[in-house]
Amino acid sequence: MIDDFILNQVLGMKWLDELIESLLLFAGADPESGLGGGIHFFLYDVIKITILLCVLIYLISYIQSFFPPERSKKILGRFHGIWANCIAALLGTVTPFCSCSSIPLFIGFTSAGLPLGVTFSFLISSPMVDIASLILLISIFGTKVAVLYVGLGLVIAVLGGTLIEKLHMEDQVAEFIRKADSVDIDSPSLSQKERLVYAKDQVLDTLKKVFPYILLGVGIGAVIHNWIPQSFVEGILGSHNPIGVVLATIVGIPMYANIFSTITIADALLYKGAQLGTVLAFMMGVTTLSLPSMIMLKNAIKTKLLTVFIAICTVGIVIIGYLFNLIQSTIL
Repeated sequence: MIDDFILNQVLGMKWLDELIESLLLFAGADPESGLGGGIHFFLYDVIKITILLCVLIYLISYIQSFFPPERSKKILGRFHGIWANCIAALLGTVTPFCSCSSIPLFIGFTSAGLPLGVTFSFLISSPMVDIASLILLISIFGTKVAVLYVGLGLVIAVLGGTLIEKLHMEDQVAEFIRKADSVDIDSPSLSQKERLVYAKDQVLDTLKKVFPYILLGVGIGAVIHNWIPQSFVEGILGSHNPIGVVLATIVGIPMYANIFSTITIADALLYKGAQLGTVLAFMMGVTTLSLPSMIMLKNAIKTKLLTVFIAICTVGIVIIGYLFNLIQSTIL
């Protein structure tokens, strides 16, 4: 009973859904019509995601204040082998919310002498499976899907970093990083008040950056949800298209967004008949392999290593997508 309340009323905000529906009816708009349904979808998702975003970023940023780059480096330096990759992947869950903001930390860790595979485990997990994604996925798709998504994302990060380590591609890192004698990634200790201020500032800064993308993502989701024919979505991303997962992953790459803006598109696609694994592959493609991120990363590593990184992530995302499609009926 308590779990249902948390899932439906706290995370899913069903009360907000009902409130907006009542307001639309009071205003004379039919929530069942195309226009009324679109307005309902847009208002509900924008408000819900903004509330969750602010709360989650505040909490995560507070936690993140305990893990500045220097401390993260020291933690990672205590572990070796695959355990170091596991810790790096887990640290990625409490660090920046998109791949572009993860890359400077990746450069700092690599310059500081951490093993290349370990830093790549961090780079893969940071945008793909942060704590915020877990909470948002629970609010949309339920606990089973969210936990499995994050767990498999961490597996990609650990295996991907381990494989890159085994390939011994240190010479593929940009020369200015390899020859850095010392990189200052130290951070002063923060007081309790400073941590709270830091968390508040992170909320405001992140909200300014991502809110336009939330509006765009929810807007696209509203169009898909209320005006795109179900047969059209099913034909491209449904079970009858064997390459739907591959297509969704590729389509996501040119986009620059994060899970806050892509999750409503995924929800609308699922509602219209797209398979679960296909929409999750789309989300992973957007958050992990966005074109702007790859352009930034190209300045830090050479083409061969970048190609390996993209290939590992793409293959992992596609495998996860097909796996979710196979077990969709048992977890939804």
